[in-house]
Amino acid sequence: MKHAPLFKMLAGAALALTIAATPAMAHAHAEKEKKESLYPNATRKEPKLDLTSSKDQKALNEGLDAVNAGDAAKASQILQPIVDSSKSKYAQALALQGLANVKYNAGDLKGAIALLSQAIDNGVLPNDTYFQLQYELAQFQLADEQYQPAIDTIAKWRSEGKKDTAESHALEGNAYYRLEKYPEAIAAMKQALSMTDKPQSSWNQILMASYAESGQNDQAAQLAEQQLAANPNDTTALNNAVAVMMQAQKYPEAIALMEKAKAQGALKSEKDYVNLAKLYLITGQNSDDPKPNAKKAVQTLEEGISKGAVPSSYDNYKLLGDANYVGGNESKAIDAYKKAMPMGKDGEAAIRAGQLLLSQNKYSEARTLIQQGIAKGVQHRGTAYMMLAEAERGLKNKPAAIAAMKQAAQDPDTAAKAKDWLKKAGAK
Repeated sequence: MKHAPLFKMLAGAALALTIAATPAMAHAHAEKEKKESLYPNATRKEPKLDLTSSKDQKALNEGLDAVNAGDAAKASQILQPIVDSSKSKYAQALALQGLANVKYNAGDLKGAIALLSQAIDNGVLPNDTYFQLQYELAQFQLADEQYQPAIDTIAKWRSEGKKDTAESHALEGNAYYRLEKYPEAIAAMKQALSMTDKPQSSWNQILMASYAESGQNDQAAQLAEQQLAANPNDTTALNNAVAVMMQAQKYPEAIALMEKAKAQGALKSEKDYVNLAKLYLITGQNSDDPKPNAKKAVQTLEEGISKGAVPSSYDNYKLLGDANYVGGNESKAIDAYKKAMPMGKDGEAAIRAGQLLLSQNKYSEARTLIQQGIAKGVQHRGTAYMMLAEAERGLKNKPAAIAAMKQAAQDPDTAAKAKDWLKKAGAK
């Protein structure tokens, strides 16, 4: 599914699904203990248990202990014979649940869902276990990207079990978000948040993302600011606030948040420094005079590099080169592009450095870098060859200039200009 690009870039990790611990993984004898019912108002009639074999009960306990201990081989060895041959449907159902969790832990979600559904459909589980497994099924379905089935399972769990929890609405909201049904996701998440004073952090992330995806950027930004105010030292809250403000194109507000965090020493990661530098550049390019903000971008990146937070990488040095170029410092831009070049999978940094060298009439060095860039691969090949032709022309090498311009003439984007140049140069 499509996520809001900036939110996904800065805070996508916060949307990762977390499966709760399997609440119904209990020993067989536990159902016999008298305790307060978890579903006292359920519409489902409580079935009569049929577990009478002490051998089955002992095997179940050992098998479920093995599941809880993460011993998949032992759990399967003990529980599968119960499924295959026990005369107790209750014992079979609990064994199926245990095997479902073995499948889930092994990453086999579809296998886990099939076994858990079989356990639920068995028909003899006590209500507490039955509805806990039903809830667990919804979790498994969500993890397997079966979003509508997860919503349907939770609706059934709520209707038949007469239970209503914040967690169930959050699960529902998560599924609606994945289905891109943002109004429904917003309603479910708001309901979940209204039912507890200790919400999971991911709930607010999904609510913010749903606001952003549905175009309600002001609401997303307001929620982000509230989260940051409540958790001023939380870098995730900071990144989320910045992301939604960028999406709402509230760049000055996003910069103000990050500058405040920087003043407090909260900017520590590569992402923090790079995002602030990008914000400065975006704001600068949208202003009449981009140089002041571009210089701030340079300072931010250089500070991050000096502190070891911003590592040497193609993207980081290319960004530093761009910031220096916009800021009017061509020599530092060229130096940054040259540092980026050996680490790049393409030749874009070399082309940018070559272009700046051309403007300084340093034709020989420009030619070398442009040739390296073309050899490594560039997005606008025709433009690169026109630059190469200019460098050759500056070096009084007309045949080489013509050869480069003929290459530019093969690119649809530059064909007209290149052919016109060749015609005026008398080239055939």
